[in-house]
Amino acid sequence: MSYNIAIAGAGIGGLTAAVLLAKQGHTITVFDQFDAPRPVGSGLVIQPVGQAVLDEIGAGDAARAKGNPLRRMLGHEADSGRAVLDVTYDHDPAGANFGLAIHRASLFDVIYQAAVATGVTIMPSHEVTALQDRHLNFISKDPQGPFDLVIDSSGVSSPLSPIRAKSLPYGAIWGTVRWHECGLPNDQLTQVYRRADRMIGIMPSGTLPDSDVQQAAIFWSMPRNAYDAWKAMPLNEWQAEIARLWPEAVPIFKQITSHEQMTMARYAHGTLRKPYADNLAIIGDAAHKASPQLGQGANMAMLDASALAKAIAQHPLQDALPAYAMARRWHVRIYQAMSWAFTPQYQSDSRILPAFRDHLLFPISQIGPVPRVLTRLVRGDMIPPMASLTPRD
Repeated sequence: MSYNIAIAGAGIGGLTAAVLLAKQGHTITVFDQFDAPRPVGSGLVIQPVGQAVLDEIGAGDAARAKGNPLRRMLGHEADSGRAVLDVTYDHDPAGANFGLAIHRASLFDVIYQAAVATGVTIMPSHEVTALQDRHLNFISKDPQGPFDLVIDSSGVSSPLSPIRAKSLPYGAIWGTVRWHECGLPNDQLTQVYRRADRMIGIMPSGTLPDSDVQQAAIFWSMPRNAYDAWKAMPLNEWQAEIARLWPEAVPIFKQITSHEQMTMARYAHGTLRKPYADNLAIIGDAAHKASPQLGQGANMAMLDASALAKAIAQHPLQDALPAYAMARRWHVRIYQAMSWAFTPQYQSDSRILPAFRDHLLFPISQIGPVPRVLTRLVRGDMIPPMASLTPRD
């Protein structure tokens, strides 16, 4: 049966759902608030589970061509030089088991092109305000509908989702610069910490759309209310602190010559117990919010989209939404719990938690079988992402 489906939000999850459902023969209309759909953010990591969804929509090869494979995540404490994070991807014979570092603009571009090629209708300048009687309402636009199903992928500020989230005390500023050889491996996400109140990161992230120049995503952790103070600080003072904490990072960070090159990201934590309602499915950040500590945000949105599409293919619509929720429940809950537990160890004012991290958790993490468990945690497949919808061999 073919359905008339509206999607609120032309982000990673929304466009992925659009492609998957259009391939099933449904009529798909994506409404986005911007004049032209565009991504928000810097670099991110697509784990193997997310890459599998990209392959489902026919965008995997294009994404891998624009991204950069990551084989390791390594972090050390600035004052002691001691390693406090070391996670390595298992190396399979085909070399396919890696995290794909990619700029959000490049990821968005390959998914957007897949949506256009599949015949998805995209309506810009339509900011959704409400869902009433199977119709979507917009700011300064006529209502649209009726729709058999509305998918809310409008992100952390969704007007359709009832999610309540707790703001996290720390966020980060992010930027994109050219990759420079500075002694850091180009297949590694490298981080430096001072206790938990300073976190600096560099991630080689591939190339931007219509460019072959290698880029890097950089980030600097700070309290969520400290952005204005940072903008008022002379950049040379900030870069002097970077030089003290991590001298090797100077060639990368010295490319920042204006505060406007860095964008503040603030985080929250919360999960919907029931990510659906009558004629409404909720996916991605509108359904579950967390810090990016485990690097799973875009992966989770794409997994939600894939699970929802599979549920609609396998069940009548009234049964598909609870089937989607059931399939994703435990994977989402476990990763939300892990994010809640890990984040304060790397982003907080605590003195106790980073000491616990450095002197107890990290040594334990190097003792088998813990390294393999951590690898699977990072890869996104510590438990099956949607077991109840995955056919058994």
